[in-house]
Amino acid sequence: MVKNDLQAIIADYVTENQEKIYRLAYHYVQNQADALDIMQDAIMKAISKQETIENPAYIKTWFYRIVVNTALDLLRKQKKEVVVAEDILAGLDRGEVDRYKDEDLFNSLDKLPQKYRSVVILKYFENLKLDEIAQVLNENISTVKTRLYKALQLLRIELSEEVFQS
Repeated sequence: MVKNDLQAIIADYVTENQEKIYRLAYHYVQNQADALDIMQDAIMKAISKQETIENPAYIKTWFYRIVVNTALDLLRKQKKEVVVAEDILAGLDRGEVDRYKDEDLFNSLDKLPQKYRSVVILKYFENLKLDEIAQVLNENISTVKTRLYKALQLLRIELSEEVFQS
């Protein structure tokens, strides 16, 4: 396929799916600025690595894999940075943009190991099919099913503990 054709296909895909791409990135980092950075980095990576796409019909899973890997890279990088204590941040926060909708779910989701969290995000927040998740994560479909089952068990336990602690 001609390089310009692939660039056009990538550009069209990103333009048509920018909200989905943003949402996927946001589910990983829970931060608007970081999610936008991930989108930008993923687009640049997609354009620079466009020769790696074997079939343009699979652009969705190919691009989602780039977004997921970019988000995970950012999270790894942030773990190495010094974090400001939460009580200091809470003192600075005026609560003007707080959103408490589904807070327990997102807190529980954040506590999951990354391999389980990724499967849940892709399945329930991005509405991907199990075979698409397997392609995005470069895993066997049975591994994805097992991780999803285990993640749901862990979430169920975590959420039930939070209910009893309230």
